Amino acid sequence: MTQEEACHALGVRKQTLYAYVSRGRIEVRWDPEHVSRKLYRAADVAALMKQRDVGRARKTIAASTMAWGEPIINTHLSTIVRGRLYYRGRDAIGLAAGASFEEVARLLWDCECVPVFSTVRDAVPLPAGASMRARAYASIALAASDAAPGGTMDLAQLNAEAARLVSRLASGFVALGDEDGALHVRIAKAWRCETHAGLLRQALVLLADQELTTSAFAARVAASTGASLGACMLAGLATLSGPLHGDAASRVRALLLEVDEPGVEAGIARWKAKHGVLPGFGHALYPQGDPRAAALLAAFDVPDTVRALIDHVRATEGLAPTIDIALMALAMRCALPHDAVFALFAIGRSVGWMAHAIEQIVSGSLLRPRANYVGPGVAE
Repeated sequence: MTQEEACHALGVRKQTLYAYVSRGRIEVRWDPEHVSRKLYRAADVAALMKQRDVGRARKTIAASTMAWGEPIINTHLSTIVRGRLYYRGRDAIGLAAGASFEEVARLLWDCECVPVFSTVRDAVPLPAGASMRARAYASIALAASDAAPGGTMDLAQLNAEAARLVSRLASGFVALGDEDGALHVRIAKAWRCETHAGLLRQALVLLADQELTTSAFAARVAASTGASLGACMLAGLATLSGPLHGDAASRVRALLLEVDEPGVEAGIARWKAKHGVLPGFGHALYPQGDPRAAALLAAFDVPDTVRALIDHVRATEGLAPTIDIALMALAMRCALPHDAVFALFAIGRSVGWMAHAIEQIVSGSLLRPRANYVGPGVAE
């Protein structure tokens, strides 16, 4: 936005706009088309407008906080600044270029040693033909049912238990062998895509955490009650399963099927007529595009159907793909098994759940929001 546009939108004078810039509230850069003019980041202006319009009434703030609102929990783990994701101050995209999943777990857990994610053999009774998702859920439920409360463990014990739980979850989702080594390599071997092991590593690192997601919040709420780390992981896993979170890939898959036969333009029109918003495009936390998706999509030859969809939506809607589109493209490129995208998402994010749960346990505080009652009147 130009200076005039930003001042008009905010209803402020130039001096106030400069003050916002000096305090880091609005990003400014030179206009490449006019050497003497500066441009002000529209997303920052919009955020300030939203904050102003919300007002300072306690109930209004509490309600808005629960839907893409202001931060409500202090954390050392991850944040998003100017459209970039950071793990404990380290750029997640940079880490994904070379760090192992285990090294990122060590960073997020702030532990002395790199954790080892070994294969876990569970004797969990399941119906014949049960899906890998059912195996994973059952395994974590078993771990949650007979584990010690988180508050009874010291930090070293919490880190060791977190490693066991990630191992258990990964073993539930993937038929891992008994060999040692990096988890991404063993997953690639189990899925028979060894040549693409590096892509799986990159995806796991990019998925490890993302500020205070709904599943991370669920894990923290469980942790705040003194629940075991297994119960915290179960809370995160249950929350991840919704199509507006970790199972967004199911909707992306349906969209790709919709555009496959009639072509992108006709398929998108048909999708919008039936469902409205396109899944997998546009992210509230990344107004300029999801950098995780950009990094992952740049690492391999994207299937033609997905590339055509991305190009068309970018040109007609001005929306960039999210990590969900990138993961589905990865699954198609590597011929991964059904539900592998959800498995990758859950395994990757489990490291973040454990980091949030441990941080919450160490804090010793209970998370207990208040409700704003809007039902029928009650007697005084």
